Amino acid sequence: MKILTLLFTFAFTAFTMIPEVATVNTSESSITWTAKKVTGQHHGKVPITTATLDYQNGKILGGSFEMDMTSLTVEDITDPGMNKKLTDHLKSDDFFSVANHGKSTFTITNAKTSNGKDYQLTGDLTIKNITKPVTFPATVAVNGGIITATGKLTFDRTDYDIKFRSGSYFENLADKMIYDDVELDVKIIASE
Repeated sequence: MKILTLLFTFAFTAFTMIPEVATVNTSESSITWTAKKVTGQHHGKVPITTATLDYQNGKILGGSFEMDMTSLTVEDITDPGMNKKLTDHLKSDDFFSVANHGKSTFTITNAKTSNGKDYQLTGDLTIKNITKPVTFPATVAVNGGIITATGKLTFDRTDYDIKFRSGSYFENLADKMIYDDVELDVKIIASE
């Protein structure tokens, strides 16, 4: 009887320590990118193909998402020809090389919070098969069993071998320079 009780206690303890994986709604979740240059900026979307959210006792413990770089869009240019030109350029080897690197990923390695709402997330961002750690603030709200996690992840594109018109690598670009930082506004919608 003692062995049975001990096994039950161990099994129950082990079970309660396993993070609950919340169901992520990828069609409701979104990533909006923003890139800036001397003369302005552009923005668009990158679809989330898969995502997980490890959520237990009202706190995020981990998670990941995968971005479909082949479906990257430009949202601020209304002229179809100009839109296609920029979209194709972003998918080219000058930028994300999507023919060879169709997916980019982010995986949480550490989630710090004091209140279960405001987080400092650290994780591995992989673009073009290059992985670098990034840290960014995020906010989590829960309403009626729906978890909404939002954050602004900023990365230096040159860390991922994206150097086109970077002032860090090329001189005399003047108003042709594109800034190195790229912002990703991430919104993950999941259900408990």
